[in-house]
Amino acid sequence: MKNTAQILIFITFLFLNACSVYKKAEKKFEKGEFNSAINLYKQAVKKNDNAAQALFKTAESYRLSNRLEISAPFYEAAIDSGYREDEVFYNYALALKSNSSYKEAKEVLENYLPNANNPEIKRLAEFQLKNLYNIDEILEDQTFYTVKNLDEINTPAAEYAPFFHDDELYFTSTRDEGGRIYKATGDNFSDIYKVKSKGANVDTTTIEKLPPIINWTDANEGSVAIDSRGRTMVFARGNTGKRKGLNDVNLYITRYRNGKWSEPELMRINDPEAWNSTPAFSEDGRTLYFSSTREGGFGGVDLYSATVNSRGQWGNVRNLGDKINTPEDEMFPSTSQDGKLYFSSNGHPGLGKLDIFVAERKGGDITISHLGKPMNSNKDDFAVFMYSPDRGFFSSDRPGGEGRDDIYTFKNEDPNLKIVNYFLEGVTTTHNSNDEEVILPGVSVRIFSQDSILLGEILTGQDGKFNFRVSEEEEYFIIAERDNYFTTRKTFSTVGKTLDKSQLNSLITNKVFETEILLEEIILDKAFELENIYYDFDSANIRADAAIELDQLVTILKDNPPIKIELSSHTDARGEAAYNQDLSRRRAESAVAYIISQGIDPSRIKARGYGESQLIIEDAQTEEEHETNRRTEFKVTEYDKEIARRIREQEEAQFKKGTVEVEIKDEKEVPEASTDEFDFN
Repeated sequence: MKNTAQILIFITFLFLNACSVYKKAEKKFEKGEFNSAINLYKQAVKKNDNAAQALFKTAESYRLSNRLEISAPFYEAAIDSGYREDEVFYNYALALKSNSSYKEAKEVLENYLPNANNPEIKRLAEFQLKNLYNIDEILEDQTFYTVKNLDEINTPAAEYAPFFHDDELYFTSTRDEGGRIYKATGDNFSDIYKVKSKGANVDTTTIEKLPPIINWTDANEGSVAIDSRGRTMVFARGNTGKRKGLNDVNLYITRYRNGKWSEPELMRINDPEAWNSTPAFSEDGRTLYFSSTREGGFGGVDLYSATVNSRGQWGNVRNLGDKINTPEDEMFPSTSQDGKLYFSSNGHPGLGKLDIFVAERKGGDITISHLGKPMNSNKDDFAVFMYSPDRGFFSSDRPGGEGRDDIYTFKNEDPNLKIVNYFLEGVTTTHNSNDEEVILPGVSVRIFSQDSILLGEILTGQDGKFNFRVSEEEEYFIIAERDNYFTTRKTFSTVGKTLDKSQLNSLITNKVFETEILLEEIILDKAFELENIYYDFDSANIRADAAIELDQLVTILKDNPPIKIELSSHTDARGEAAYNQDLSRRRAESAVAYIISQGIDPSRIKARGYGESQLIIEDAQTEEEHETNRRTEFKVTEYDKEIARRIREQEEAQFKKGTVEVEIKDEKEVPEASTDEFDFN
C-alpha cells in the first residue's frame, strides 16, 4: 500500500508540474512567442506560480516585443517581490527612461551600481547612467525641424521603414488582416507595400502590396532598399519558423529584369547565426549598410557595411566601429545626398528608446549628432529617409499616431542650410607602342583612407573613368590594378580645399576634383628611369633625397609581388671606364641594400653596375647631356603569373569572408583591415 501511495503522489507531482502555467509560459518565451507568453505569465502571477520570476518574464516579454514602456510596472513589481538579478534593475531603468521618467531611471541605476554583481550589466548600467546625465542638455537643444504624421497611409496597424524611389514610397506594414499572426507581438506578419508619391503627397488609391515573390505569407518582410538605378533591391525577411529564436532574419537580394523582380536570394553577407536587417544603399550603390547581431560587435545590434567588387559580388563586411556602435543597439541606417549617415540608436545619449542620430565624417574623424526634438521623442524614432536635402520621412511610435508605428514626414527649415558634396573623378591611362598616352579600360580602382580602410572600388569602362565621394579635410590613397600592368598607387587630399559655405548661394553645391592614374604595361627588360637619384661626388652612399625616390620603388615592389627586378646604375663617359664600372656597381648595390632594408625580399631584386657601357647620348658634350647618361634604372626581369593568380584568389577569399587586404604586400604578409572608422560613399 505504501508503495502504491508513493507512486500516486509521484504521478500527481508529475501531472501538476506538467500543467504548470509558468512552465507553459517558459516554453512560449523560449520560442519567441512573447505575446502568448505574457498571458501565461500573468496567470502564473495570479496563481502565485513562481510569481517573482513570472513578473520579471512578463516585463521581458514586453521589452523583447518592442513594448518597453509597458514593461515598467512589471519590473517594479518583480523587484518588490524579491527578484534581485542584475538585469531587472537595468531593464527597469530603461523602461522608466522610455516613459520620460529620467530622474527615477537615474535613481534606479545609482542605487543598483554599488551592489552590482554582473560585470557586463554593470558596464551597461554605467554607460546608460552617463547618458541620462546628458538628458537636460539634449532637451535644451534648438532645432529647425517640423514634423507631420503621414495619416493618409497610416492605419491602426504598424507602418514603418519608409523608402522613396522614382516617385514611389515603399514601406513596411502589418495591415493585412487576412494574414497569419506573428506570435512574438500578436500582430499580423509584416509585408512591403508601395504607393505613388510626389514627395510627401501620396496617392492613396495606388497603395499595393509587392508581389508574392517578395512577400511570403509565412514570413515578415520589411526594411527595403533599392539602388539609385532601380535595378537592385535588398530587403529583410525572417521569422519563418524554420529556425528557433529571434535570429531568423536575413537580407535577401533581387534584381529588376524584364519588368519584374527576380526570385530573391539570400545574400552572402548574412551571418546565419545572427539577426541581419535594415539595409541601406550608399548614393552610388557600391556600399550597403545594414544592422546585425553577429559576434565581434560592440553591443546587441551593430551597424556594418559591405561593398560590391568589380565582379558584382558583395563582401568586405566590416563593423562601423565604436564611434558609431555602442554597447546597446544601432540600426536603420540611411545615407543622404551630402554623404551623411543617419541611424537610430538607444545607446548614444537620447530621450528614450530608439532616437535618430546623424554621423558626419570630416578630417578623418566622425562626429555624432542627436537630431533633437521634434524628430526625437521618448519613444522609438527610427528609419529616416531623406528624399531631398531638407525633407524626408521617418518612423515613430510616439503618442498621437494612428497605430503602433506610424510614418511621419519632416522638413529642415534651417535658414542657413547649405550642402556641399565633394567628389573625386579620374581616368586610367597607359602608354601605347608609340609612347602616346591613351585610355586604359578594365582597371580596378580602389580608394583607401589614410589609415588604410577600403572606402570604395570600381572597374573602369571603355572610357577609363572612375569616381568616388570624398570628405572634407581628408587624405586618401588610390590603388589601380589590371593584369599585366604595374599596380599603381596615387595620393589625394581635400585638406585645405573645403568651400566656405557662408559664401555659397545655392542649397546644393558639388565640388569635383580631377585626377589621372597612369599604369605602365609590364614588359620584361624594359628600362624605367628613377629620377633624382643623386650621390655625393665619388660616393656610393644613399643621400636623403635619393632615399625619398627609392621609397617609390619600394612601394612599386610591395604593390606588385609577382615581379622581380634588376636595379642598375649608369655613369657618364668621363673618367676611367674601369673606375666608372666599379662606382656604378657600388652605387647600385647601395641602392639595393637600402630597398632590402625597407622589407623587400632580397631574392626579388639584384644590383647591376653598367658604368659607361650603355650611354643614352654617345657623344655627350654639355653637362645636361652628361646628366642624362648618369642615371639609375630598373627593369622587370621576371613576372610570376602564378603568384598573381594566387593573390587574386586570396583577395577574393578575403572579400567573401569580410576581411580586406588594405595594402598590397608580399604574398606572405596580408593584414586585415582596421574597423575603427567608416566612409560615407
